[in-house]
Amino acid sequence: MEYFRIIEVTVTEQTIKDNCTLQNLELLSNEFISLGLPSANTLQIGGIWGEFTLSWCKIKGGVRFALLECPNALAWTVTTGYAPKPDAIVVHLTINRTEIKPAFVEEIEDFLADHSECLNTLF
Repeated sequence: MEYFRIIEVTVTEQTIKDNCTLQNLELLSNEFISLGLPSANTLQIGGIWGEFTLSWCKIKGGVRFALLECPNALAWTVTTGYAPKPDAIVVHLTINRTEIKPAFVEEIEDFLADHSECLNTLF
């Protein structure tokens, strides 16, 4: 399944890469807490879905985050410069399921709403 959020803010790809980092996790979401110090590309976190290793990497257009031990392979990107809205920030979240319980859908929607609001405030 996949979910999209469009944040009507104009930023550069480099601005996303510079600001959407593991070191800035508290600015990106209220749903996760850091459980240690970040390495270059990973951080132990706790949150609404339990404890996971959160990975981070630069990609074309921005950055990708993933919960490495998540049985749903939950991952999301924060990008700009490409469809579906090249002049805005696009958050794209995916999981490896075609059907999920309504409670999980609600948690995903809540996370995306919070993350989008945090990104809007940050930028």
